[in-house]
Amino acid sequence: MLKSVFTPSRDSILIRYSYHSTRSGKPAHWLPLLMLVWTVWVFFVPLFQTGEEFRHWLWPTLASFAVFLWLYWRIYYRSSTQVLRCAWAIAVLGLALTPLNPGVQCYVIYACAYFPSSGSTRRALINVFALLVLYVVEWRFVLDFDWVYLANGILISLAIAFMNLNFVRKQQREVELRLSHEEIRRLAATAERERIGRDLHDLLGHTLSLIALKSELANRLFDRDTATAKREMAEVERVARDALAQVRRAVTGIRAAGIAAEVVSAKLLLEANGVRLDCALADVCLPMEIETALAMAVREAVTNIQRHARATQVRIVLAVSAGNAALSIEDDGCGGAIVPGNGLGGM
Repeated sequence: MLKSVFTPSRDSILIRYSYHSTRSGKPAHWLPLLMLVWTVWVFFVPLFQTGEEFRHWLWPTLASFAVFLWLYWRIYYRSSTQVLRCAWAIAVLGLALTPLNPGVQCYVIYACAYFPSSGSTRRALINVFALLVLYVVEWRFVLDFDWVYLANGILISLAIAFMNLNFVRKQQREVELRLSHEEIRRLAATAERERIGRDLHDLLGHTLSLIALKSELANRLFDRDTATAKREMAEVERVARDALAQVRRAVTGIRAAGIAAEVVSAKLLLEANGVRLDCALADVCLPMEIETALAMAVREAVTNIQRHARATQVRIVLAVSAGNAALSIEDDGCGGAIVPGNGLGGM
């Protein structure tokens, strides 16, 4: 039961924030707990006030805090379409309880913090400023507190709202960048398939037509001129063997990987995950089998870095001297347990 309660919806902001905080795909349940730290001011402010001005603050504050926790849970663990409604409900709690406890201005700050996750930038700013206007009106006509509370609440609310707005916009840019990278890879794969199709058509179209014609001729000559028919079948065999050799050469060329192309692909993969890639490749023409081996090593290493290293920077260096090629791949990640796999061994 408890597990289902704390299983976030697929479109919840907890899942969205977890990707950018942990890059593991697992919900970062510590994040909502960490963000609750600031609610201590809801209780600290009236406790440290002197006099009898806020003597009736405790029970209304406890009741409001229970409602706040429920709304807070819905913001993080339920659909992001509910964020705006829940944020405004938290804001109303803050506005309603402020006369009894100025510390509940925390609720107003929390509401401003979650408005950026409720929609577009324009929509978020409209909600933030609308709430702060209501807050100022309440302080002007309803409350009789020191204005330092108002200035503190407005400044912190604006600072956190703009900080979260910048975070949300950064998320959106990363998503757009990732989609553009995926589109580039899709278009490249489509172009490669079309190229292979054209190559195979050009390679095999004429050869297969020639085989069909000679086979038909040999079949017609079989009863009348056996010797000629045998020569035609021998020619069919030669043409077929030549075609097979051409196909094998073509497949070898298709399977061969260029190290420059592999580095470009690695850059797309790493930068889409927030990892910077620096590379220095020697300008030299390597034999196909050596370049393919090095390119596959780059592919395997970069895949492992992206999956396991938790790195922020990667450097790839290819140096050639005295007839020897040396490939170096380094990262600043912390890695994990070394588990033997089939990657390099399989290649």
